[in-house]
Amino acid sequence: RHLDGEGAAGGVDVVHSVAMQRSLKMIERLLNQNTFDEIAQDYKFWEDVSDQLKEGEGTLLPLWKFWCERARRKHVTALCWNPAYRDLFAVGYGSYDFMKQSSGLICCFTLKNPSYPEYIFTSESGIMCLDFHPSHTSLLAVGCYDGNVSVYDIRKRVNKPLFHSSVKTGKHTDPVWQVKWQVDEPTKETSFYSISSDGRVTLWTLSKNELQHSDIMELRLAGIGDGVGDQPEDTGLVGLAGGCSFDFNPKLEHLFIVGTEEGRIHKCSKAYNSQYLETYEGHYMAVYAVKWNRFHPRIFVSASADWTVKLWDHENRKALMSFDLGNAVGDIEWAPFSSTVFAAVTNDGKVHVFDLAENKHDPLCDQKVVRKSKVTHLAFNASSPIILVGDDRGGVLTLKLSPNLRRTEKLKRAAAEAAKAEASGAKRPPP
Repeated sequence: RHLDGEGAAGGVDVVHSVAMQRSLKMIERLLNQNTFDEIAQDYKFWEDVSDQLKEGEGTLLPLWKFWCERARRKHVTALCWNPAYRDLFAVGYGSYDFMKQSSGLICCFTLKNPSYPEYIFTSESGIMCLDFHPSHTSLLAVGCYDGNVSVYDIRKRVNKPLFHSSVKTGKHTDPVWQVKWQVDEPTKETSFYSISSDGRVTLWTLSKNELQHSDIMELRLAGIGDGVGDQPEDTGLVGLAGGCSFDFNPKLEHLFIVGTEEGRIHKCSKAYNSQYLETYEGHYMAVYAVKWNRFHPRIFVSASADWTVKLWDHENRKALMSFDLGNAVGDIEWAPFSSTVFAAVTNDGKVHVFDLAENKHDPLCDQKVVRKSKVTHLAFNASSPIILVGDDRGGVLTLKLSPNLRRTEKLKRAAAEAAKAEASGAKRPPP
């Protein structure tokens, strides 16, 4: 058949057909598997045997580095694994240098092809956050620097969102710092939440033609009309507290916590939009991340620019534990395999991994993973012992946790029982 598409069988364009694209993608993945064979072997089989000699310590093994030419001079502002395809993840690119704003970029990479993104989308404004839908896994919610939110369907190859906010539909007036999908059980509506520096926590519902919004909370400055029985003052006079992060309780869906630019953390409910249920004071600078523990519904952790990570019980106003990491903490996340393991990244290029069951005072791993750049975000994989780490030069590094960093109570008990059985067998006299 001719390369110009005028084939013998009814003028079928074989070169640009879907089947040809699929075949080329498979060949590209096979070639990459050969090129990065040593890394693939480490990802699948490597275990650091020195962990057996280092009780209470662990290491991170660098694997693939993902980078795209179009992301040059952009910061990694968001990372998110796909909940269905465990090798697929999305990276948002923007800028935290607010004097140097440019266009935004979204790249969807797969571990099967480290050389080039599977999907690329662009936006006029820098990307600040993104999140995959937990069940409709091709839907990607995105928040931008200009206050807009969008929803992309990554199955569609067009560089245009399915839904996009506007001034008419109630867009934010400041950067959107976090978006998060939540399935509303009674109505089964497809909706997500966003938080912005303009002090609004907003619910966005996907209707037939446009995004419909409703503000579920306005973040008033703490102490101004937030007590029980207080009359809220005019927010136009006193302003609103800038929101930085939020997270919904995994067991109580109506309950969520909000981290603010002033350093306070507020416990809120979707049922009460006029006042906070509780305010937690302990941080002195912006709270960049707050995350509920997946296994314990009362516990959450926070990360701040004041160099500290704090552990909280939502029924107690004071922090249970505090860790000084020696630099501004950009992001934090609980491990999916253990209730006591979490990791944080700091501006000096380090990843800190804690296991509170092993050491309540110091991290098991405190490793510098990039040389001359800041680490901005991290994300645990749900099924493999790896984490993604993004920096302020557009790079995303994959790191594998050594065995000491992913020991669960089940594994510890099994190892103790095996050691006990071996010891009792050694004591038994020969026949």
